[in-house]
Amino acid sequence: MSAMLLADLGAEVIAIDRLEPPLTGVQRPREFDVCRRNRRSIAIDLKSADGVSCVLDLIAQADGLIEGFRPGVMERLGLGPDVCAARAPRLVYGRVTGWGQDGPLAQAAGHDLNYIAVSGALAQIGRDGQPPAIPLNLIGDYGGGGMSLAFGMVCALLEARRSGLGQVVDAAMIEGTATLCASIYGLAAAGIHRPPRGDNVLDGGAPHYNVYQCSDGEWVTVAAIEPKFRAILLSTMGFDPATFPDVEDRATWPEARRMMAAAFARRSRDEWCALLQGTDACFAPMLSFQEAPEFVQNAARGAFVDIAGVTQPAPSPRFSRTPADLPTPPEQPGASTHSALRDWGIVPDRITALAARGLIPPP
Repeated sequence: MSAMLLADLGAEVIAIDRLEPPLTGVQRPREFDVCRRNRRSIAIDLKSADGVSCVLDLIAQADGLIEGFRPGVMERLGLGPDVCAARAPRLVYGRVTGWGQDGPLAQAAGHDLNYIAVSGALAQIGRDGQPPAIPLNLIGDYGGGGMSLAFGMVCALLEARRSGLGQVVDAAMIEGTATLCASIYGLAAAGIHRPPRGDNVLDGGAPHYNVYQCSDGEWVTVAAIEPKFRAILLSTMGFDPATFPDVEDRATWPEARRMMAAAFARRSRDEWCALLQGTDACFAPMLSFQEAPEFVQNAARGAFVDIAGVTQPAPSPRFSRTPADLPTPPEQPGASTHSALRDWGIVPDRITALAARGLIPPP
């Protein structure tokens, strides 16, 4: 995710892949591995001294490096921060892990769900009396990890321009996730956001910030937190805002939710869209991945693109003077080994020798 974000917005990024890619938890053809778009792939044997030497020659020319191994793996390969800094003092060395580079759990295996659990985020998501809802792997892996690392890389690259020195960026998903929860931590400290989950304004407790099922089985969302927007929502739905339960009083929430649920259940999603979409009622339909690219606002802004037959989000955010190019499809591992090495100054005889020894793919 970090590499995709940086490459989408103009960085030249090269992926260093294994000669034999390992099995992962989610198998898919390469063209569907969207986060691998927009960069070339070099496959090289990092268990050989010559392979490591070649990669160090690439690192010597780079502004940054990103790695996602357990702590200590890069050091054992001979590509740790100290070795790389000796070759490239300005190098920003990005490291992303779940637990961080140190601490008692640094060497333990884990995944997104574990990291958001100990960050406090998971306990806040879901309905009262039900198990916590699992928010895909968006919060830990991609928000707290990938996006946090990309932001840290850019900050460190800007600092390196001033100081002439690189540094290590230690992005831990447990900490990045906690940062994403900063506002909720503040609300909790103030006693505004409190247990149980599903009984607060932002977690499904409030009738005016919630999801409702329509007569056709589809769902809609309302988020009319402010009274002026709530009045528009209620009046358009057929309620009198003056006599509707006062939702500033939490004791009214169960009855208000029941009333709104009954009203939404009388019409289809499309009928509610015709009434509420585009107003200040803070309304939107819940859409599937198949529907989202065709949504009027997404379509108008070109929020999704088709890359080699795969619909996916377009690069974001947008820039007024240097807009992002259309992404290129994910490459097969090692597809650009020879061309990328040549472009980065590795002499042809050395490339030929590496291929002859099986340290990189054949031409």
